[in-house]
Amino acid sequence: MNLPLQTIALVEMALACSAAAIWILQKLSQREFSFITKAILLLAMANLLFWPLGMSLDLPLAAYVRGVAGDLSIVTLLLLLSSLFLNQRQAPAGFKLGIVVVGFAFYPFALGFTMFDPYAWGYGSIAFLIAVLLCAIVCVLANSIREAWIIAFAIIAWGISWHESVNLWDYLLDPLLLAWAMLTLIAGVMRKRKEKSRSGYLFRPG
Repeated sequence: MNLPLQTIALVEMALACSAAAIWILQKLSQREFSFITKAILLLAMANLLFWPLGMSLDLPLAAYVRGVAGDLSIVTLLLLLSSLFLNQRQAPAGFKLGIVVVGFAFYPFALGFTMFDPYAWGYGSIAFLIAVLLCAIVCVLANSIREAWIIAFAIIAWGISWHESVNLWDYLLDPLLLAWAMLTLIAGVMRKRKEKSRSGYLFRPG
């Protein structure tokens, strides 16, 4: 067991859970927290999740979450943190759609449903690396600069073996990221349909 990499994974999980909790708190309170408030809350919550609390719990809470959810990709972690602190617009629908398409094409094959295994591409395939870089370039051309930087940081993290995994896929994609992209896309479509029907009702003749 590589203790430094295990520690990094726990820190990332603690930060991700804390960022998600703060985002939910903001939505429930219907007001935007200041940068300082969010930073203090993030550090406080992350510490609670990272250190063992005792009370019959042998491991930190982040370890139990990690045991259920697995390691998060760099893309998921950076999307959470940037959404919390940069106050940018939501990730573009095209970016989410790309995640959904890739996820649904990747996981059935990676889980062994066929002899074809795209997961093997993540072990240093130059063609796959070029394809990922092209995705980052497309993000830049689509003015999705944050998403391009996130992909770039994921590649850098893979290059320096930031996680235990040496497979590039694990730095780019995880089931929670796929679920988030799919659910937010569905929610966006439903919201637009609702707005369209409402505007049609308001402006219909008579």
